[in-house]
Amino acid sequence: MKRLLKTIAGAVVVGLAGIGGWLTLFPPELLKVGDGYAAKIVCSNVFIAKRNPQAVLAEDVQAPGHPLLKFVRVSVDREKKSVTARIFGFAAPGRAVHRPGFGCTNVDDSGAQALAGSAREAEAEPGASRAHDAAIGWPDGSKADIDPAIQGVIEDAGLAGPGIRAIAVVRDGRLVAETYGPGFDRDTPLLGWSMTKSVTAALIGLRIGEGKMDLSRGDLLPAWSGDDRSRIKLADLLAMQSGLAFNEDYGDVTDVTRMLYLESDMAGFVASKQLDTQPGAKFRYSSGTSNLLAHLWMRTFDDPAEALAYPRRALFAPLGMTSAVMETDGSGTFVGSSYMYATAQDWARFAQLLLDDGSWKGRRILPEGYVSFMRRPSAASGGDYGSGQVWLQENGVRAGTGNFPPDTFWMLGHDGQAIMLVPSLRLAVVRLGLTPSRTGYDVQKLNAKIIEALD
Repeated sequence: MKRLLKTIAGAVVVGLAGIGGWLTLFPPELLKVGDGYAAKIVCSNVFIAKRNPQAVLAEDVQAPGHPLLKFVRVSVDREKKSVTARIFGFAAPGRAVHRPGFGCTNVDDSGAQALAGSAREAEAEPGASRAHDAAIGWPDGSKADIDPAIQGVIEDAGLAGPGIRAIAVVRDGRLVAETYGPGFDRDTPLLGWSMTKSVTAALIGLRIGEGKMDLSRGDLLPAWSGDDRSRIKLADLLAMQSGLAFNEDYGDVTDVTRMLYLESDMAGFVASKQLDTQPGAKFRYSSGTSNLLAHLWMRTFDDPAEALAYPRRALFAPLGMTSAVMETDGSGTFVGSSYMYATAQDWARFAQLLLDDGSWKGRRILPEGYVSFMRRPSAASGGDYGSGQVWLQENGVRAGTGNFPPDTFWMLGHDGQAIMLVPSLRLAVVRLGLTPSRTGYDVQKLNAKIIEALD
C-alpha cells in the first residue's frame, strides 16, 4: 500500500509539473487574454485614477469577470510604471505599461511596443489633471447648482443602481445634480468603455471640418485597393455597416478580445478582415470598426506626434476636460473603441458639446450639423443606431417613446456606462459604474424619473 501511495503521489507530482510546464511554455490564449485584461485594467486605474491595485483587481477584474480571473495575481512596479498579471501566480504573464498622457498599453515582454507611438510623444502629454475651482460654477469650475428634485432622484439607490460610481446631470448648461459611490469623487477619472466611440466620432468630425476627411470617401486603405473593401466609405464605418467580418462576443477568445489584449496593432488586425456582407447592407456592432476609424483620422497627419496631441489640443482643452486621457495600443494608435478615462464632470462637458450641436460657449467646435448627422438613424440598424457612433435606443427603449423626446440619443459602454442626451430639453445624464448586465439594472428608469422631475 505504501508503495502504491508513493507511486500515485509521484505520478501526481509529475502530472502537476507537466501541467505547470505546459502553462508556462504554451499557455492557452484564453489565459493570455485574461492576464492581458487584468494587467491593463489594474494599470490604468492605478496610474490614471490613483486607486489601490488589489482593490481594482478584486472589484473591477475578478468580481464581474470570467471565473478563471479569480486565480490572477498582479504586481505593480511603480518605478517602471508597469503592471504584470499572472494566472495561478506564474502562467501566461500579461504586462501593461503606463506613459504619462497616454494611459496604459498592453505590451510584450520586451515592452518595445510601448515606445512605438512616437519619439516625440511628450509633446502630446497633457498638463497636470488639475481640479477645477470648486468656487466657480460648472463648466468653468466644478461647483454644482443643485436642483433638489433631481438630486433626490439620483440619490435613490434603486434608481442609481448597483455598482454606481458617479452620476452627473446637466440642464440648461448647468450641473444641477451629482453623486458618487464610495471611494469615488468628482476628481476620479472613470473608464467610459464604448462611450469612447462617440469621442472618436467627434474627432473625425473635427477633421472633416478641417477638410481632411470626407464621409463619402472610399478607398480608405492601400491594403483594400483592388478588392470589394475599397467600396467601404467612411460613413459606413461610422454607422457600423462596413460589411467587415468581426465577432464582438466577449465570452471567449474572439475577434474583440484578441484585438484588445493580444494584438499590438489593433487597426491592422481589423483591416485584415474580409467582407462577409456588402458595405451598407447590414448593421454589425464592432469595436474593431471604431479602432479602424481612429487609425484613419490619425493617418490624416503627416507627423504622428501631431496626431497624438490632437485630441487634447483640438477637443479636450477647448472644453476644459483636464482629466481626459485616451489610451493607445502598442502601435501608437488610440484605442478609439474603448479606452478613454475622464471624470464624470468632464464626460458631462463632452455631453454639453453635443447638446449644443457642436458649439462651446458660442464657439463652433464641430462642423455645423455634424451632431445631427451623428444621431441620424442608420438604415442598416433598423433605427437602433445613429450614423455616427451613438445609440438611438437603450434596453429596448427608443427615442420618441414614453418620456423620451424624439431627439434623445445615448452614448453607451460596457458594465453600465451611459450618457443620455436630449437636446430639446437641454438635458444630459451621465451615469458611470461597474454594473454588469447580469444585474438586470435598467438605466432608463433613472433617466425617465429625471425627465419627470424637470421643472
